[in-house]
Amino acid sequence: MSQQSKVFGLVVIGDEIISGKRQDKHFSAVAEMMAARGLRLSWVQYHSDDQARLAEVFRRSMAAGEVVFSCGGIGNTPDDYTRQAAADALGVGLCLSPEAEAELRLRFADELTDVRRLLGTFPLGSEIIPNPFNRIPGFMVNEHYFVPGFPQMAHPMIEWALDTFYRDLFNQHPMVEKAFLLTGEMAYESALLDLMQHIVAAYPELRLFSLPSLVGKERRHLELGVEGEASRVDMAMEEIRQEVERRGIHWVWRD
Repeated sequence: MSQQSKVFGLVVIGDEIISGKRQDKHFSAVAEMMAARGLRLSWVQYHSDDQARLAEVFRRSMAAGEVVFSCGGIGNTPDDYTRQAAADALGVGLCLSPEAEAELRLRFADELTDVRRLLGTFPLGSEIIPNPFNRIPGFMVNEHYFVPGFPQMAHPMIEWALDTFYRDLFNQHPMVEKAFLLTGEMAYESALLDLMQHIVAAYPELRLFSLPSLVGKERRHLELGVEGEASRVDMAMEEIRQEVERRGIHWVWRD
């Protein structure tokens, strides 16, 4: 497990995602931008446009002091509930943000209607997240960052939040990942469970993973490795190598 001092989570919101009408494009992008900064997501959740459920999600993550990026549901249509859910989680009302209104005036000029002002109506106490795509801002409160569902807007806004507020956490503990591809009659997870348990106990700061590969019903290989600080990864991999060789299991490094 990474030793970053903050827990980062991602919430992806939208009935269209849950129904399968649209594919999520946020998880992989956010994971990549965080990895580039030496950070990692601790959890990801997908939710429909359900105000009560979302309020409970945000209530829990705010109480836990987690950093959360929330994508989707902050438009001004009747099926957008994220801003109301965030307000419910905070126990506050909604109001038009002066900073958001200023951005909206730059975006819409004399065509800033009451309906468009809803785009800048956020929970009390929120600050805006600048939107370089079209100036319609997101909002942030309690280390929760609420951005649109459109990737071309959401991703630069999340990068801005990371670079603005969490730069001191970047690359504190550079992580590496190494793994073996194991083959042979004993190269399956249940046969190596004791070895995995030993590695987890001996190196609690590392993340162990095992990924079997199948071709039809036949086992192809088992990918077994660890992620974490480089010197500790090397020590753990050497222990794994010695033990799999002792058991007569063939191994090669995974590319």
